[in-house]
Amino acid sequence: MAEDVIAVFIPIIMILVTGLVLVTYFYLRSRERQMLIDKGLSAESIKEFFESKKDANRMLKIGIVIVAFGIALGLGLWLQDITHKDYWVPFSIFTITGLGFITANVIARRMKE
Repeated sequence: MAEDVIAVFIPIIMILVTGLVLVTYFYLRSRERQMLIDKGLSAESIKEFFESKKDANRMLKIGIVIVAFGIALGLGLWLQDITHKDYWVPFSIFTITGLGFITANVIARRMKE
């Protein structure tokens, strides 16, 4: 019986969390824009402000992290098949994806300089 209740609440909780994240994002974004308007900035200066915030290397960073995640998943599944231990997949995903984030930021800093 408990599994049935949990199975019903999982999609409900996922929808609520996703909605909360989206509402928070849009609220904070509009609040930031309202603060810029309250400072008295013109439309052109606000546009320049948001253009300067964009990261030119965003897609490179995303690509490096996705490749690291794929390598980690493959390596973890391979190690799990060899050793018959269940901890290899999450261990490799967290470790190698973390290294992917670090690598992406290091490469982006070097490209910025």
